[in-house]
Amino acid sequence: MASTSDFKNGLVLQIDNQLWTIIEFQHVKPGKGPAFVRTKLKNVLSGKVVDKTFNAGVKVETATVDRRDMTYLYHDGSDYIFMDGDTYDQISITAETIGDGARFLLENMSVQVATHEGAPLFVELPVTVELVVQHTDPGLQGDRSTGGTKPATLETGAEVNVPLFINTGDKLKIDSRDGNYLGRVNS
Repeated sequence: MASTSDFKNGLVLQIDNQLWTIIEFQHVKPGKGPAFVRTKLKNVLSGKVVDKTFNAGVKVETATVDRRDMTYLYHDGSDYIFMDGDTYDQISITAETIGDGARFLLENMSVQVATHEGAPLFVELPVTVELVVQHTDPGLQGDRSTGGTKPATLETGAEVNVPLFINTGDKLKIDSRDGNYLGRVNS
């Protein structure tokens, strides 16, 4: 159990037998009336975001979420296999649990896996990943008035938009949250 004064971003609450993580919160003390806490909560399993207000000092049940650093090993059908570096235990996680980040998973990549009572909740990839361009068409010079983009297929199979000067074989820095091109990596 946690009081509203214990709220912090990332805390996982158990409300109506569902797990919700706090995205943001704000303590409000109006001039008239009791203080309250305005929160934005995200459902851990579905990703749905809702606004919820709690009276100040109310106790809310928290969920125990175990976050562990794990290594991605391989893709097996519809599941992804991860290994705990400390215990060498392997767990299988479905593509739905990983979400859109699965497009940027490379073998031996270190990720953070969050579990609740042994069930995997979500997988957090590093914010930026470095991937090699597997294929992209050559950019045409003088074919634009401002910086243009073109599609490029990365070594994981993901397709992202990149500037026209990017060539096949270049190593790129990609934002794993939204798939945006961040820059070239000099090697």
